[in-house]
Amino acid sequence: MGVYNHYILVCGGTGCESAKSDQIYKNLIHECDKQEVHEKTQVVKTGCFGFCEQGPIVKVLPEESFYVHVEPDDAKEIVSEHIVKGREVNRLLYDKTESKKRAQIDEMDFYQKQFRVVLRNCGVIDPENINEYIARDGYVALEKVLFEMSRDDVIEELKKSGLRGRGGAGFPTWMKWNFTKKVENPEKYVVCNADEGDPGAYMDRSTLEGDPHSILEAMTIAGYTVGASYGYIYIRAEYPLAINRLKIAMEQAREYGLLGDNILGSGFSFDIEIRLGAGAFVCGEETALLRSIEGERGMPTPRPPFPATSGVFGKPTVINNVETWANVPVIMMKGGDWFAKIGTEDSKGTKVFALTGKIRNSGLVEVPMGTTLREIVFDIGGGIANGREFKAVQTGGPSGGVITKDYLDTPIDFIHLKELGSIMGSGGMIVMDEDDCMVDVSKFYLGFTVDESCGKCAPCRVGGRTLYNILDRITKGEGQMDDIEKIKTVGLAMQKASLCGLGQTAPNPVISTLTYFSDEYKAHIKDQRCPAGSCKALISYHILADKCIGCGVCARRCPVNAIEGEIRQLHTIDQDLCIKCGECQVACKFDAVYVR
Repeated sequence: MGVYNHYILVCGGTGCESAKSDQIYKNLIHECDKQEVHEKTQVVKTGCFGFCEQGPIVKVLPEESFYVHVEPDDAKEIVSEHIVKGREVNRLLYDKTESKKRAQIDEMDFYQKQFRVVLRNCGVIDPENINEYIARDGYVALEKVLFEMSRDDVIEELKKSGLRGRGGAGFPTWMKWNFTKKVENPEKYVVCNADEGDPGAYMDRSTLEGDPHSILEAMTIAGYTVGASYGYIYIRAEYPLAINRLKIAMEQAREYGLLGDNILGSGFSFDIEIRLGAGAFVCGEETALLRSIEGERGMPTPRPPFPATSGVFGKPTVINNVETWANVPVIMMKGGDWFAKIGTEDSKGTKVFALTGKIRNSGLVEVPMGTTLREIVFDIGGGIANGREFKAVQTGGPSGGVITKDYLDTPIDFIHLKELGSIMGSGGMIVMDEDDCMVDVSKFYLGFTVDESCGKCAPCRVGGRTLYNILDRITKGEGQMDDIEKIKTVGLAMQKASLCGLGQTAPNPVISTLTYFSDEYKAHIKDQRCPAGSCKALISYHILADKCIGCGVCARRCPVNAIEGEIRQLHTIDQDLCIKCGECQVACKFDAVYVR
């Protein structure tokens, strides 16, 4: 790699790619050639920068200029002004102040409280270039493990680190590896669970897109430690960019002698194969995933035996999710004690969250365990969008629960989330405001888990549908007060009797919202009213006589011609025709349309 005056980093994550960042990348290369600065300027396509709300993002080094909402046509100006003339393109900067003390990227509110371990290379290196990974200490951990550490040494460092599985359950990683290591069997496997399926979650996808070699390195370290010679990366087919970059990384690693036979001349051999999932949420459960790898239908099996002793093809198997794997090389390189200093007493290290919903700054956030919800939502996320009021955060996706404003200062870790009736999950964090109906939110998640249930066990198959039907009735104004007790009874039965984690945790969203928002449930049932104005069956739109000026804008906007009235006369809404789409309220500039 030559020495360059400037490096132009272009976000190449899925989100930015969908907003034409690939064309921005090509245009920047073209302009560098055209304006004859290509010999001293390198254009690099990286993984996700994390600040998804501002994408597509282009970062120019060494000035660390952070350009946001970049369009393909902006490439010419970035090169001509910044690269050629040395002047930043002020209109594209995230921080548009002209002060020489303009905040650097790590001083931005979005990044200031983050600590990147898992995402250490995302948005920094070209994920399709193994040399850039190696330049940032890539494969140093593998070399150290193969030539300086015994298998027991690796287990001991993991134990010191306190690393727990990031897929949801939080099981100690060292213990899982040690179980497999102790089993006497010449055939063992290592599996990466990349079947991320929670609504709003994309942490694992972005890690694979931005830093695929870290996963390969970690799995190879695990193979050496437990005595496995083969591994599988199980990834959903809906992640084509991540799959492509994994394939490139695997080819490069084999070429460099870092994967395959006799790795680095150590005598240890290990190789990896990609297996594509068809998008079944239940295959995120480890036993269902392993059945799918075998070519069987992805359905959970009773445990014990656990995969650590009897996994894929009935052989001892270590299985971890992407985020867990991404921590391993750093722990081996810097030591378990270093990692254990991050986070809390029970929950070590960092956690990556996909911060989405009614938030100003959506994106990928990696913070030390123990960071409070208030810091994530308001300091990093910038607070609630459109000046609305914070209502709750859903963590753990369909398996989790809500956290209300009363608990904003609660440290986010395994213990505290469980105490609040939620879970860490894989890391989805969906922010909700005053316009979100908690009954409807629960209905959405129940609908998701009902659709995704494999149907193997009755508690999940029947119980999930029963809960959904109850919630559906309540949102339509057909609920009864005894429905609340039925929800608790059915939910408890599902938690105790379901075969796998999908069924056991499916009631969590409804039980959690019922705990903290029981008044909303009662309003739906007793008063036939949705306080958030979200459930269509329980709301109606009306026009205020003292505010309507008869402009007719609402009538023209109505898709079903439900609004009548002469120009400069009071308009009315025909309730029989109204489909409650809310377009009239959006169109009215005089606040004459209200919901009742």
